[in-house]
Amino acid sequence: MGLQLRHLKTVIAVALLGLSPACTASPASSTEDEAGLPELGLMGTIPIYWGESGSVNQLLAGEGSEHWARAKLEASYRLEPLDALTAANLADLHYLLLAQPRALSGSENVALDAWVRDGGQLLLFADPMMTGESQFPIGDRRRPQDVILLSPILRHWGLDLQYDPEQSVGYSLRNSAGGSIPVNLPGGFEAMAGEGECRILAENVLARCEVDKGNVIVLADAALLDLYDPHPAASHAFEWLVGESFQKRGK
Repeated sequence: MGLQLRHLKTVIAVALLGLSPACTASPASSTEDEAGLPELGLMGTIPIYWGESGSVNQLLAGEGSEHWARAKLEASYRLEPLDALTAANLADLHYLLLAQPRALSGSENVALDAWVRDGGQLLLFADPMMTGESQFPIGDRRRPQDVILLSPILRHWGLDLQYDPEQSVGYSLRNSAGGSIPVNLPGGFEAMAGEGECRILAENVLARCEVDKGNVIVLADAALLDLYDPHPAASHAFEWLVGESFQKRGK
């Protein structure tokens, strides 16, 4: 059962302890808070919002490893952590960041596609072979997902994500309009027939797709979101991708 994580302060116990969503009440939300910051939906196995914490007590005490990208996002957006993509969760959002998300269900694919078509702006990190360090071992559910499993929705939009297993491990830089993007064992995109109009950029690791009224930017790697010892170019590349993805076009 998906929990409604639209208001962190009232549902942190729900998210951590697995309580029923009926145990909390979610106040009505809007697309901007009192400071005028737009809402940004955030979901994925890379712990941008929660950081890496070994226990519930550590997380509640603020003793986990905080992700550097959270502060950068919160300078311009009010983050709304999501644990599922539903029409209700997405209804009030203009912007969504998916950071190496788990495999989506059929209904989530439908909801995401409909949201984008209605004008949603999506930034997606889809890494076919994660290389970042984690304090959790392979198989631990708290560890970022090692392999992206989003082929159905990507193909629906007109993208074929490929991976070359003969690559050498280590950072390399791909040139983009916003400067260098650090990657490590990245995938590569090829455009194919689909519901979107896609352009392949940055030496095939970046794609920009127009899908009806909406816009999708996908990076076939997530090394710039490494929590520990990020690449020196990661911060600038991340800020550029966020700026390109969430232009305030409205819905």
